[in-house]
Amino acid sequence: MEHITLLLAIVIVTALVFDFTNGFHDTANAMATTISTGALKPKTAVAMSAALNLVGAFLSVEVAKTISSGIVTEEGITPEVIFAALVGAILWNLMTWLIGLPSSSSHALMGGLVGATIASVGVSGVNGGTVVTKVLIPAVAAPLVAGIAAFLASRLTYKIGRNADEKATAKGYRAGSIASAGLVSLAHGTNDAQKTMGIITLALIAGGVLSPGSNPPLWVIVSAGSAIALGTSLGGWRIIRTMGKGLTDLQPQQGFAAQTSAASVILASSNLGFSLSTTHSCSGAVMGAGLGRKGGVVRWSTATRMFVAWGLTLPAAALVAAGSEFVARQGDWGVAVVAAFLIGACAAIWFVSRRQVVDHTNVNDVDGDAEPAGLVTAAIAAVAPPPAGTPAQDLKTTIQAPAPAAGSEPATRPAAV
Repeated sequence: MEHITLLLAIVIVTALVFDFTNGFHDTANAMATTISTGALKPKTAVAMSAALNLVGAFLSVEVAKTISSGIVTEEGITPEVIFAALVGAILWNLMTWLIGLPSSSSHALMGGLVGATIASVGVSGVNGGTVVTKVLIPAVAAPLVAGIAAFLASRLTYKIGRNADEKATAKGYRAGSIASAGLVSLAHGTNDAQKTMGIITLALIAGGVLSPGSNPPLWVIVSAGSAIALGTSLGGWRIIRTMGKGLTDLQPQQGFAAQTSAASVILASSNLGFSLSTTHSCSGAVMGAGLGRKGGVVRWSTATRMFVAWGLTLPAAALVAAGSEFVARQGDWGVAVVAAFLIGACAAIWFVSRRQVVDHTNVNDVDGDAEPAGLVTAAIAAVAPPPAGTPAQDLKTTIQAPAPAAGSEPATRPAAV
């Protein structure tokens, strides 16, 4: 068994850097709704999420196996390929964090790995069947399943508590939201921390340190769990703002429904070994919960930008990784150039982010006017029964209110909640 070389050490450090960015990039998945509904203070929420991410990293290695031996073939994969894959994933994480869009760190890593592998050994190096069944299909199914579950759960909670005192039930739902957010953090650790475990294990196999098919060593599990927990503790405030307030406004009932639905989907996928995007699951659940309250509005302009980012994640990370692999394969100087490029790009993104700081003091602030209800929201509101206690005259006025004349401003505007 060979010793860890300098190149392999660089790959391992870079993988832990990716894990760190994954932590603060995806903190919003677990804690955005808890923070936006006031269930927990921002710093308390991210500290709790960090601790549970670390615990979750020790619960399973099924996803790590999918990454280390399922997505690409182990034959022909070199440490340079994995290094290039990580460069593509890290840069995509930081770019989407800068603009506050909750994209998938998982898919950034998958895209980088696929792109670098194709550039190195060709399409034959990618296990297409595994990519489709354990990456692409869950990417589409997860937000739909989580969104529908959150929509139905929100409707059910409002129906059950329609005659209860609003302030009393709000306290209970806030407590439930804290518990469910903790479950999401735990699930995030079982899923996302394992991706870095898998990529480090693949690097160790490629470097001849481990035999093919090996499970992640204990030190890999500990280091990956610690890195994602550290990143989570810093709080990805830009994406928390988008998930908590920019996408929709949630009441405690909806926050509880969204977090519980997302956690259920993530934990189920971890046990099945699916490399699921927690971002897709949590974003779908937030939108579903937003539509689950009568009069609730999803800000579809924000959602559309988010969907575009999701679609670009795999190809964008793959292209950067492919270019990085081409340079890195030239030798030591190529690896040094790619490393310098990564460090410089990360520094530039950080300096740009300082122009408009988002932190725990302003994370719940939302710029711009409220967005009116879109087609989907309006259609759901049209077929939903009115809230209990709505005066008949008010309902009649709402239904029969004439449309404003062309060119004039409407008298009222639907509240974006």
